[in-house]
Amino acid sequence: MLEVDGSIKEGGGQILRVATSLSCIFQKPIQITKIRAGRSKPGLRPQHLTGLELVANLCHGQLQNAHIGSTDVNFTPGHLKQGTFVADTGTAGSVCLLIQVALPCLLFADGPCKLLLKGGTNAEFAPPIDYFDMVFQPMVAKMGIHYSCDIKRRGYFPKGGGEVQIMTTPIKELQPITLLDRGEVINITGHAFVAGVLPIRVANIMADIATRVLKTQYKNIPVNIKAYQEPRNKAFGNGSGIVLVAETSTGCCIGNSSLGKRELRAEDVGQKAAEQLLDDLKHGGCVDEHLQDQLIILMALAAGKSSVRTGPITLHTETAIHVTQLLLGNQVKFQVHKDGDTNVIECEGVGFTAT
Repeated sequence: MLEVDGSIKEGGGQILRVATSLSCIFQKPIQITKIRAGRSKPGLRPQHLTGLELVANLCHGQLQNAHIGSTDVNFTPGHLKQGTFVADTGTAGSVCLLIQVALPCLLFADGPCKLLLKGGTNAEFAPPIDYFDMVFQPMVAKMGIHYSCDIKRRGYFPKGGGEVQIMTTPIKELQPITLLDRGEVINITGHAFVAGVLPIRVANIMADIATRVLKTQYKNIPVNIKAYQEPRNKAFGNGSGIVLVAETSTGCCIGNSSLGKRELRAEDVGQKAAEQLLDDLKHGGCVDEHLQDQLIILMALAAGKSSVRTGPITLHTETAIHVTQLLLGNQVKFQVHKDGDTNVIECEGVGFTAT
């Protein structure tokens, strides 16, 4: 059984997601130790436990010592099967992080799968569900990945209550991806939203401020940010936020977002999202900081060489590369080299195919 140190690098949920996904796909038993050892509350939190249990269900695997607060877990995977699977964080824990851990596995199931995920759709410390629709989905389609995402109901901190349905179909193998030329930004779109008792003027302020900030750098391209209020039957609780996506002439989608909080003014939320997007666009990379680490496991599974130009390498990306190489050994090789203001991540993938 391969041991994975859960305290290395990022030292959090990223290690769990990458390790359990690859364990499931390659049917390699693992023991994850020192889980979140450096955090204020070490061990598994409800969201992490839900992710582990979801992957175990996908492959009829076995978990040992998997409970809230556990710092050491054993996972013995079985065989991936088609079916319908339900996962509920029971909190405002991000459904998007559940998608991250489950989707690579479902690509190699023996038939179509349906996921019903419950929790927070727009949560802190995770991309919003809109990001998976507006950025992640079109970018991974370049590797042959296609899935549907139906947002049944949005859920926010502190209660969650959101529901998302994911439908997948298996593929024979993943195609490598080459993203080296970002091209020019040709369009910026997005939406600012409010839900529950929050008034629409909050969304209007976020959209107006974000547009103003973006126009300081991109005066001559269209910036279209819509403001809207979620219908009461489509959201659980009160929430607000803004999601922005820049599209380029070479087909890249670069996104960022900001979540409203009680202590933040709407102006600050809109400004934060716009400034973060401008930071991602400044360096000339083809992906934003959120997609950067999510591509690592997919590049490793692909059949052939992938090359992706990025901005600064994030700690999440370093962690994903470390864990992937730990589990796959000499089967996969990553290289990262500096190229001006950007970095290029190269990976010779294993060309995994389901047996």
